[in-house]
Amino acid sequence: MRRSGLHHRQHARQGGLRGILGKLSLAAVVVLICTVSFLFSSSMSGSGGSGYSLEANVEKLWKPAYSVGWRPSSAPRTDWPPPPSESNGYLRVRCNGGLNQQRSAICNAVLAARIMNATLVLPELDANSYWHDDSGFHGIYDVEHFIKMLRYDVRIVEKIPEVRKNGKMKKIKSIQLRPPRDAPVSWYLTTALEKMKEHGAIYLTPFSHRLAEEIDSPEYQRLRCRVNYHALRFKPHIMKLSKGIVEKLRSQGHFMSIHLRFEKDMLAFAGCFDIFIPAEQKILQKYREENFAEKRLVPSERRAIGKCPLTPEEVGLVLQAMGFDNSTRIYLAAGELFGGERFMRPFRALFPRLENHSSVDPSEELVANARGLAGSAVDYMVCLLSDIFMPTYDGPSNFANNLLGHRLYYGFRTTIRPDRKALAPIFLNRAKGHVAGFEEAARRVMLKTNFGGPHKRISPESFYTNSWPECFCQMSTNNPADKCPPENVMEILDSQLESEGANDLESSTASNSTVSVAER
Repeated sequence: MRRSGLHHRQHARQGGLRGILGKLSLAAVVVLICTVSFLFSSSMSGSGGSGYSLEANVEKLWKPAYSVGWRPSSAPRTDWPPPPSESNGYLRVRCNGGLNQQRSAICNAVLAARIMNATLVLPELDANSYWHDDSGFHGIYDVEHFIKMLRYDVRIVEKIPEVRKNGKMKKIKSIQLRPPRDAPVSWYLTTALEKMKEHGAIYLTPFSHRLAEEIDSPEYQRLRCRVNYHALRFKPHIMKLSKGIVEKLRSQGHFMSIHLRFEKDMLAFAGCFDIFIPAEQKILQKYREENFAEKRLVPSERRAIGKCPLTPEEVGLVLQAMGFDNSTRIYLAAGELFGGERFMRPFRALFPRLENHSSVDPSEELVANARGLAGSAVDYMVCLLSDIFMPTYDGPSNFANNLLGHRLYYGFRTTIRPDRKALAPIFLNRAKGHVAGFEEAARRVMLKTNFGGPHKRISPESFYTNSWPECFCQMSTNNPADKCPPENVMEILDSQLESEGANDLESSTASNSTVSVAER
């Protein structure tokens, strides 16, 4: 919504738009949008057409996707009053899951507080069972920045204050509720709000995917974007480490980031066992039985219908088919790859310049400050700022989905999203020894995909993956709904907030005067 730390500094350097830093309407300052051929044009639709060039294709992909005149903006465009001085109570939430699942939950918590006119208590982050990390909100995010950036939207406190009752100071006890999954706005305005007014505070847990993503209110959706892309800024040491890694990678030219989701939990979830040895299959089966709901899956069919993460070798083959050569520098964001080196070896043979945050910066500072959720945060920032980002599995992968949405908002930065379903028969054919024509077939599939430009959100694509058009605007348009907010939107919101503060002061003064007279 406003200044966004490293996000805006990157934009300012790229676009030279210093004069608009801090403007809410230009919160995600326009990135230098290169005049490039539209990636969906006919020249990109096939691999055999006249004038087609692999080198030209790769050169285009290193640049942002074509914006078609759109730019990011999550500023309010209709009347958006500041939060009232009197709230209906306190809202506590516990955000479960990994870093990016928690991130989405925080966005939902802010929106829920706005919907109920509640005071939001700083969200609790679950001590994640995967990372074994209990650093909490204070350990990952800049709390002062978070509260300040959302001052026009909700009231936020770090903890529920104590109140005087029967001559003693006591803490308000919150009643615990379990929201339905993807609960509608109506649930928060009825069940949750009634309990809040009755008890003074409610505690929603668990709070992952507990508010419907598709809400028929563009202003509510823009609030989610303000939280996700502006208010949630990582702590300074995480930003510093991330910036250092990006600078080292970029010192040698363009670089690509890849999220390799070839990990035990995702392979077990997807039921992708068939390419592993019997001992590994038992490990995956056991993990699935212990962590996921029972569901009949046929492992031999999963890969054939595109339900499995791409193997590292398949990633390399796709990139090679698209025209990337072995000089391409690639940053890998991933946990421990299941199956080990035997799966990485073919990938490394195709693309030897593979890095991760430890290889780029083996310093003690990074080792000491990039564990658990902080390490995931560093990977997130490096992937956000990379020239190209490629997820190998963007199904229920919150890391990949959030990054795809953030990169779209951050100037339509190029993403490569493999169409696993369309690629599956091509890979299976290759595995049977039919190598001839493989690259042309894979390339034809990939060039039909979206590379990060504006596109309609169609279920099951998440709002967090694609916030267009709600969180974007156009300077020149005949559609009022798409028109960018006024240049002075920050001044308008500041004025509204000051007016609300003045009213609070008058009310407080009047109340104090009444008390003083009564005491006399």
